Amino acid sequence: MVQEKLALGIYRTEEEVLQAALQALSAQEETLAAIGEGYADLQAGRHRPFDESDAEFRKRHSLPPKP
Repeated sequence: MVQEKLALGIYRTEEEVLQAALQALSAQEETLAAIGEGYADLQAGRHRPFDESDAEFRKRHSLPPKP
């Protein structure tokens, strides 16, 4: 796979390919951890209706209310 990426010309060295792969892996691990935390919150009853969150978001960002 490293050689394939180098052949595409996007990366100049094997190190650049591996660095990009490690960054992607780190981002994936962070995403999975956040999903796990969200799921734990949901299971523990720490959530609220979407409409309530949406209204707060819109107010905080000076967006018009949902029609």
